[in-house]
Formats: sequence, structure tokens, C-alpha cells
Amino acid sequence: MITPEPLTKGARVALLSPSGPVPRDRLEPAVASVRGMGLTPVVYPSCLLRHGYLAGYDSARAEDLNNAFADETIQGVICIRGGYGAQRLLERINWDVVAKHPKVFCGYSDITILHQMMNQRCGFVTYHTPMPSTEWYAGLDAFTKNSLRSVLFGGQEPDIVNPDDSPMHTIAKGSCRGVLVGGNLSLVVSTLGTPYEIDTKDKVLFLEDIGESPYRIDRMLLMLKQAGKLRACAGILLGAFTDCAASDPENSLTLHDVITELLLDEGKPILGALQCGHVLPTLSLPLGVNVLMDATNRTLRVLEYRKD
Repeated sequence: MITPEPLTKGARVALLSPSGPVPRDRLEPAVASVRGMGLTPVVYPSCLLRHGYLAGYDSARAEDLNNAFADETIQGVICIRGGYGAQRLLERINWDVVAKHPKVFCGYSDITILHQMMNQRCGFVTYHTPMPSTEWYAGLDAFTKNSLRSVLFGGQEPDIVNPDDSPMHTIAKGSCRGVLVGGNLSLVVSTLGTPYEIDTKDKVLFLEDIGESPYRIDRMLLMLKQAGKLRACAGILLGAFTDCAASDPENSLTLHDVITELLLDEGKPILGALQCGHVLPTLSLPLGVNVLMDATNRTLRVLEYRKD
């Protein structure tokens, strides 16, 4: 797995939207926030386009991604927001070009499928990070900003740690090693049965989500279970499940019930409450790196950033 060269001060970075349209009142603050990070933003057309719930037609959004990776003056690619639509681009992206030009690539949520493809098909590390028009534009707290800067500019500490007041917790004891993969649960599940299906064999599977009730989380975890993805993985790392409580608690299982009933019998180490996902403060998490996850002692450590 290749680790792209970190960004440098003043680096030209592509801002693009592979999924949903950017709210008009957030574009300028988002661009300014990228400048404030010491980077030179290059605004691609998809940041300005709107086609219903998409940031322009599929062809335009895919063209932006292809052009950003092909352009040798662009050092990094930052998805300005998530939403919906990245999965519609998969057959339009020139993955050979992307693989030949590994670059710092950032985003999360709907961007999960692009991380997955760049990790599995293109063979380089990517970064699950907050995005300019959803978090950066409003100002980042110190923890989130420091974590983001560490993945953008390099110098990452091996240990991935939560804020001091938000400890991770053990769901199932044990430790494991493997490549860290995954992201948004809804997007991971949507790849099942397609040519873009997630590979979890001997991997540490990271999952997070937002706005899904316990029965929907149940259904998605069950799909992963029945597809053999949980049995194949080395361990499970759970991030934030934001706003995932039941609207009618008396007639619902809790999220804890769902997780324990569906995951514990897989016999895998499970570490929960990683401060990463649709939450602030949030970690910026490298995907495609080799990690050691010790669920018993509640630690997560990057073992290797580069393997040539």
C-alpha cells in the first residue's frame, strides 16, 4: 500500500463534490477555510453545479475527479461535502489514472465508496476526514483541527487516540492486526453483490453512521454478517453512531442490543466509541494502513504507513 506524499504549505488542492451540491452560502467560507489551513484551493466545476440532489450530472462530477488526479500541479484532492451520488460515478472514473497518481484524498460519509476503491483497486492510503462545507467552514475545534492537519501535512503519531474526555470502550476483548478499511455503514453495505464489494478478509473493519434507527442498523449489520464480511475480518472498530436512537424506545432494541446480538458471536475483537464519523470533535482516520487494534486495552496503533 502506497502512502501519498503529504501536502506542503501552499500546496494546490482540488476542491470537488462527487456527491451532493454545495449550499451556495457555504462555498466561499469553505474555500476560505482551506486557505486558512495554509493550502491553495482550486475550485472544480462540481462545487458550483446542481442537478437535484446531485452536484451536477454524473459525467461532470466524474470528470472533475479524473482531471484532479491527472493534473500534476494538484497535490491533494479534498471532497468539499458528502450527500449522495459518489457511487454513481464508479464506472466513469479512470481508475488506472487515479492509481498512477496517488494523492492525499480526503472526505467521509458518501465518500466512503471512493476510499474503498482507492484502497482496494488503486493501492494507496486515503483519509477519512471532515469536509470544508460541512465542518471546516464553521471553524474547527482544536482536537479536530490538529488531527486533520496531521494527516494533511504528515507527521502522524502512531497512536490514534480519542479526546481525553471520550474514552473508547471494549465490546469484545482481544487484539488483532490488519489493514484498516470501511467507513459509513450504509455505503459499505450498498457495495454488497456489486463489482465494488468491500473486501474484509483479515482486515480491521471500521463502521460509523448517522440518522439510522436501531432496526435499520440491525438490517445492515445482518447483511454484512450474512455476506460473510464479519466472519472474514480480523476485528471490528466502531465509530460514532450519531442520532441513531429509536424514536419509540419502548418498542425497540437499543443500539447496544443490536451490536451485541449480531456481532459478539463472530468471536472478533470489537472496540467501540472511536471519536470518528458524523460527530465533533472528530478524528481524521487513515484508511488502508496496517493497524494493531487492542480492544482489551482500548488502543489503536498504526503499524505501517508505507509499503513499497
